[in-house]
Amino acid sequence: MARSSTWTGWIVFAGWVMVIIGFIDFFEGLIAIIRGSYYAVTPNQIVVVNLTTWGWITLLWGIVLVIAGMGLLSGQTWARWFTIIGVSIGFLLQLGFVGSSAYPLWALAVLTLQLVVLYAVIVRWDDARPEAAM
Repeated sequence: MARSSTWTGWIVFAGWVMVIIGFIDFFEGLIAIIRGSYYAVTPNQIVVVNLTTWGWITLLWGIVLVIAGMGLLSGQTWARWFTIIGVSIGFLLQLGFVGSSAYPLWALAVLTLQLVVLYAVIVRWDDARPEAAM
């Protein structure tokens, strides 16, 4: 009996989303490392933030996400569990931005994508995995 190719497609989608987010985080971190500091001028003060540490953390996180995305694309179980934990944490963090964000529809779109990714890797993982040899 053939496995569902539809859910295989969603898991591939989840893998590519992880890879893309990983590359975005990598380049955000690289830019933060190169810039070094960021100045924000407010009506009452000037805020100076050192971005080097944040940049290294984001750069390394981006590398981890790319590796996890590649693992998910190849059907690795460890990548499935990493995706479940990482996306669940991201989902909870994103909930904090729904009410306080300047762009609540963007936050809702991200939450929806995260739910689809979670559903694909939690409920439909077995449908997408190749059948074991009989």
